[in-house]
Amino acid sequence: MSLESGRDERTAIILAGGHSTRFGEADKAVADLAGTPMIRRVVDRLDPVVDEIVVNCRDEQVTAIRSVLEGGPEFSFAVDPIPDRGPMAGIMTGLRDASGEYAVVIACDMPFVEPALVDHLFERAAGHEAAVPRLEDQWFQTTQAVYRAGPMAEACERALERDERRVVEPLLDLDYVVVDEDEVREYAPLETFENVNTREEFEAALERLKEDGA
Repeated sequence: MSLESGRDERTAIILAGGHSTRFGEADKAVADLAGTPMIRRVVDRLDPVVDEIVVNCRDEQVTAIRSVLEGGPEFSFAVDPIPDRGPMAGIMTGLRDASGEYAVVIACDMPFVEPALVDHLFERAAGHEAAVPRLEDQWFQTTQAVYRAGPMAEACERALERDERRVVEPLLDLDYVVVDEDEVREYAPLETFENVNTREEFEAALERLKEDGA
């Protein structure tokens, strides 16, 4: 990890606390994807553009995730105090452990996340409370976005108190900027947003990585 002179510290929150119900019995976070566990691929891609990595997960996942991340970039855990409350609660837990003023939130099943786009999202978020991509004819990409940690954590808490579950709900309480599809394409292919929820998506990702030699 490198810290540019005069730049505020950046945090990455990696969400890994789901139960992978569409993936089968295995935890997709630690699934071997072309020789590298999926969450390790995400960590390795984010490391050059952040200064701190925080993994949000359930307590029973800690041992397995630690084992696949050992020997790589430094990281810490933000364990859900109450499991199974959904990604918004995971975001809130992770952000409360963030040292940086701003944090990128990334799902652990996005192995093609583009570091150049993440870097740009941090720049776009400066002076605001969030920078969120939005593709044409699609909703916000809330799990590949940058948030100001304090305001977003507080907005998540308020949304959870209202029994809201959609991650977009706390976003709507913030001063956010939209990064549209044309702007995204200047920094990344749209594959950056692909996530691996099913075995079929896993096999497709595996084939692409084999073709790319990655």
